[in-house]
Amino acid sequence: MIGTSLNDRFRLEEKIGSGGMSTVYRAFDPTLERWVAIKLMHRDISDDPDQLERFRREARTVARLSHPHVVTVIDFGEDGGTPYIVLEYVEGETLKERIKRMGRLPVAEAVAYAIEIGRGLSCAHGERLVHRDVKPQNVLIDMEGRAKVTDFGIARSLEAHGLTATGRVLGTTDYVSPEQALGKEVTEQSDVYSLGIVLFEMLTGEVPFKADSQVAVAMKHVGEAIPDVQRRRPEVSASLAAVLEQATAKETANRYATAEEVVADLEEVLAIEVARSGESTGEATNVLRALPDDTADFVPVRLRNPRRWLLTVLTLIVLAGGAVAYLATRTEKGAGTPAVTRSAGLTAVSLPSDAADDYDPQGDDNESPEATQNAIDGNRTTNWDTESYETDLQSLGKDGVGLYVDVGSAISARRLDLTTPTPGFTASVYAANEVPEDVSGWEKVSADATVSETERIAISAGGERFRYYLLWITDLGEQEKAEIQELALFR
Repeated sequence: MIGTSLNDRFRLEEKIGSGGMSTVYRAFDPTLERWVAIKLMHRDISDDPDQLERFRREARTVARLSHPHVVTVIDFGEDGGTPYIVLEYVEGETLKERIKRMGRLPVAEAVAYAIEIGRGLSCAHGERLVHRDVKPQNVLIDMEGRAKVTDFGIARSLEAHGLTATGRVLGTTDYVSPEQALGKEVTEQSDVYSLGIVLFEMLTGEVPFKADSQVAVAMKHVGEAIPDVQRRRPEVSASLAAVLEQATAKETANRYATAEEVVADLEEVLAIEVARSGESTGEATNVLRALPDDTADFVPVRLRNPRRWLLTVLTLIVLAGGAVAYLATRTEKGAGTPAVTRSAGLTAVSLPSDAADDYDPQGDDNESPEATQNAIDGNRTTNWDTESYETDLQSLGKDGVGLYVDVGSAISARRLDLTTPTPGFTASVYAANEVPEDVSGWEKVSADATVSETERIAISAGGERFRYYLLWITDLGEQEKAEIQELALFR
């Protein structure tokens, strides 16, 4: 086909990709004197009515979309009975090629690309279209560093039935949502799940699940938890990990409802990541607005001077007093990591940077006091730990030891989350409005929990408000000490 022209107009110059349904060529359009991409349907399936209709529907589908992060459809035609789609030619590389080349992307860059992909998907969802095959191979990165979603070959209208009906699994299983793997109804939340998996791969350099067959991989998406991204990459913030967790929730009831919701939380995360690094790393030339306006326009911002950009954002925040108050309720303590609404509708409690304190009322009143803030700094590479005990606490005359946080004013907390590299110890949550001299002065507000690596302890205080919340450790299990990487309260 190289060197031939379609309908005496589009001259095929180079093969740039191939799939099960079509081959993509770089072509030249002499009429408008520009390069285009031609998706040419394979001749051996062009006689299949279903395949032909799916191909034509892709052209109609994407032609309805107009967005800077979606590859544009220019035209559709047939040559000698073989249909083809004329697309915007994007010079650059696929996101998959970029990940293979770099291993893993800088955190800010990965978040920026996820935002751009999410915005492109939001545009499609606004037209009631689900992509169904979101993966790095279907994201193009142009020479300016912008991400563009392409290949809507198996996209489905939410009102359509038939060609991709419930019960038929389509898509790449490395990124497939649990409901799609099971042949259930596919909605925009399925694209949200796949976007979360793409973000995981950008951050870690690899997909979360591997197996001997594609079916086995799909079943892992159905039944196994996504690996802890912070264990694979400790510099990932707690808030970014929380966004990823909610985007890839197995049950749709616990997952983000829309791509717009994911984008909104990622924008907050991006502002923090840029602030932490002081600059945009790698080739992430499109660092997006962290505080979008109320319009529907999606305007990327190139970060030519990151420090000036950050100063501008902070200035705007200072000027917008109402916005400051709002952001304060959505910001975790420590590094100022933005909180995100969790799956159960909970919001992280904003804490001062010095909110944590140790508690050892039946000992020397010291339990690693110099490291208490490590438990709330948003960094899993730093820990607070108890002292080392060669015997159980009770034999030393201690009911327990712990760590408490001062939330500043009385609130009704509903959950305490923690991560630890030393699972197996027993702990519970207590609360008070003044720090008592002994644990008997606290009110127990949770059941005892044998703590796992990532533990969520439900708090039941009957709506009563408290200022201080204590993680009380009563049994170290089979180890000499307990360590806390991160601790957070939710209400």
